[in-house]
Amino acid sequence: TIYALSSGAVRSALATIRVSGPNTASVLRRMARIKRAAPRKALLRRLIHPESGVHLDTAIVIWFPSPRSYTGEDCCELHVHGGAAVVNGVLKALSEMEDLRQAQPGEFTQRQVSAFLNGKMDLAEVEGLADLLQAETEAQRMQALAQMEGDLSKLYRGWMDNLKKCLANIEAFIDFSEDQGIDEAILGSAAAQAKRLAKEIQDHLSDGRRGERLRGGVKVAIVGRTNVGKSSLFNALCRRDAAIVSPIAGTTRDVVESPLDIGGYPAVFCDTAGLRTSEDPVETEGVLRARRWASAADLALVVADCRELLCADGADSSVEAHLDQLGVEPCPGGLLFVLNKTDLLSQEDRALLRERLAGGEHDCVFTSCATHEGIADLVARL
Repeated sequence: TIYALSSGAVRSALATIRVSGPNTASVLRRMARIKRAAPRKALLRRLIHPESGVHLDTAIVIWFPSPRSYTGEDCCELHVHGGAAVVNGVLKALSEMEDLRQAQPGEFTQRQVSAFLNGKMDLAEVEGLADLLQAETEAQRMQALAQMEGDLSKLYRGWMDNLKKCLANIEAFIDFSEDQGIDEAILGSAAAQAKRLAKEIQDHLSDGRRGERLRGGVKVAIVGRTNVGKSSLFNALCRRDAAIVSPIAGTTRDVVESPLDIGGYPAVFCDTAGLRTSEDPVETEGVLRARRWASAADLALVVADCRELLCADGADSSVEAHLDQLGVEPCPGGLLFVLNKTDLLSQEDRALLRERLAGGEHDCVFTSCATHEGIADLVARL
């Protein structure tokens, strides 16, 4: 029988200690003086040390007999007050009981898998539960909950049922075609169905990258020349001073990362060194890292000083020409062009620049990190 603090070691008003295994009923008898607890009903009880009889806490106790429990075993939950002394006292009392031990890291998860073997959860649902426990954004929560409730399992079971039908038709043709006059077209139908299933499965596997992005976060690299406002934009998105901002070119040399929640979707934003040629070996290494991050990212935010494009002549004034000059490699999710420092332009110049860039190949967003103009629009576009 194992026990653990399930609510995590954080300061809170309440804490939950879970016990699972064959001696769970003994814990209730000895610590809560409960001989026959009603299943799944909350009871207010004094928790007592099983040996000394010292009062440990007044807690809510819930009994979950097998197999209708979280792990499929006899299980109980002790909802105690969240103070460290209370929690430690109850855990110490449990540790002194015979045939009880503290759960090892991952052991409750292992018993969840045992519950799967007993027919309580399948592996896809267990994986969904693990994702739900780690979810930090709304999109992560929705995907994990759908998987935990069996959406993915239903899809897999549908494939399995269709494959069984194909197999049954093929076996029937092999065994009974001559005696029963089964039409040979049944083989063609089974083959066509198998091909459709193979394509569905391949598409599903190819789409797995979306799930990985949702778990780990979309990688977004912020790149551009020096002093165009990359670090200021990074700080504006983070809503804190995550990166050093300075008028001195080359201030940012290493990649600075920060996880963000963008409209319920997890993302990891990376501020990078300004792209330029330098004789400083440290800055040169920073530029190389910036290019690597940009090419490996799911999305690149290419930041430019809007005055630079406004003053450029002819073909050099296009977004494409600017990207060619930077030498930014295309990344899997494409790029978003951010024209920063719009507060330094007049209304007429802004209108002229918007007209010049309209209809281009790449999406453009106009921002000012000084006034925060356009930041909300950028987040919405992301």
